[in-house]
Amino acid sequence: MFPNLIHYAIPFFVGFIVLEVAITAYRKSDFYETKDALSSIAMGLGNVIIGLLTKGLVLGAYTLVYQFRLFEMGYTWWAWVLVFFADDFSYYWFHRTAHNVRYFWASHVIHHSSTKYNLATALRQTWTGSITGSFIFYLWMPLVGFPPLMILFMHSISLLYQFWIHTEVIQKMPRWFEAIFNTPSHHRVHHASNYKYLDRNHAGILIIWDKMFGTFQAEEERPTYGLTQNIKSFNPLHIATHEWQSIFKDVVKYPRHAWQYIFGKPGYSHDGSRQTSEQLRQKQQGV
Repeated sequence: MFPNLIHYAIPFFVGFIVLEVAITAYRKSDFYETKDALSSIAMGLGNVIIGLLTKGLVLGAYTLVYQFRLFEMGYTWWAWVLVFFADDFSYYWFHRTAHNVRYFWASHVIHHSSTKYNLATALRQTWTGSITGSFIFYLWMPLVGFPPLMILFMHSISLLYQFWIHTEVIQKMPRWFEAIFNTPSHHRVHHASNYKYLDRNHAGILIIWDKMFGTFQAEEERPTYGLTQNIKSFNPLHIATHEWQSIFKDVVKYPRHAWQYIFGKPGYSHDGSRQTSEQLRQKQQGV
């Protein structure tokens, strides 16, 4: 049984956040807002607690599929190499889908709801992702023969990596690193609400997937963080559920368009009263 790396990493998360706050104060920067940071930390703690309950669901799903595995990989060195790329590739497509299908966006939007970009924001994690099936994007992995515990361990590695890239303290990494890996610069673009930055840079660890599949955008000016319409709340419960509440209201009000309001793009409206990220981008470009 592999240890839960996230639990062991919590003291390091706290330590690096304190260090970043100190740097922010020294530079007199606007990277932090107290209420916002506390909300993010509360979301992170909620995610950990809920994760204790949902980990069994995810492990159970992987274990069930693993019974029908096509190959026997085990814990060989080459399986660890393959699972790294397989997990990161799966994460890219999950993440990209979470920005293009409202059902998955309802869980993922939590992570984008802060108007600040700092290490505390990295802790602003979903409370509903596992319950609503985000793990389905990884079910092919136990089917081809990756052991379930290996997959869960790699999930933790990916999440740990993505913690440090949520910062404005680091501007650019060496050029070779920027070309291959996800970095603070690349991920700042992902958290931006600037129209040209919307739905870009979905990478977990490797930025190569965005470059391969046409979703890469370099950082050109300092982003404006948050959502195109911010929720203006520091209440963790509202942060965790606000989009689910909006979906429910839309479905009740417009039952004939229920499918699109649940599984269409975020921002979809049958009457044009709201706009998707692509429509906003086209509007800016005058298309």
